[in-house]
Amino acid sequence: MSKTRIILINIIGMVVVVGLIAAGAFIFYENKNYVQTDDAVVSADIHQVIAPASGILTNWDGKEGATVSSNEELGKISNGSQGMSIDSLVAGTIIKNEAKSNQMVQAGQVLAQTADMSNLYITANIDENDLKKIEVGDSVDITVDGDSGTVFNGKVQEIGYATNSLFSALPSQNSSGTYTKVTQKVPVKISIQSPSSKVLPGMNAEVKISI
Repeated sequence: MSKTRIILINIIGMVVVVGLIAAGAFIFYENKNYVQTDDAVVSADIHQVIAPASGILTNWDGKEGATVSSNEELGKISNGSQGMSIDSLVAGTIIKNEAKSNQMVQAGQVLAQTADMSNLYITANIDENDLKKIEVGDSVDITVDGDSGTVFNGKVQEIGYATNSLFSALPSQNSSGTYTKVTQKVPVKISIQSPSSKVLPGMNAEVKISI
């Protein structure tokens, strides 16, 4: 083997070693200073507009994308003898319309859903092992799939008091008598400052919490 080739192999080896050291140092730094997860979603306070009685839906104005104020009349229900007003419970934006004028509706039927788009937030599911590292007020870098080129600032607002599995509709059953330990996750509410119009409820997000 020529001397030049030996030198080249040594140089390549050194570069690889330096790269591995740098990668290890970066991972150590990130784990020491941040808690990160891509198990997060954009959330909003959502309310339902419900038919207060059975009858014919008249004057319905539940257009998707429309902004409504608290107690704003969106339509009426006529049962032949009288008309009953249908009002929004709170201010928000109609994100789903499930009714149309002149249709028959039943008492309690969901006619529309509104969301408070002015106060979006992130719900991040944090591993129980990392929960002790974070506190309310910690700064957060947020990226949202719908606007992936932008990093939004946020802060930890609330830390859940129970794991997600506790409220599972179908909790796991152990009929074999064996036990497999599974890392649990706790929901953490994170504010998002000045989200763009591309950020919508339900979108996937990633968070990087400074600890």
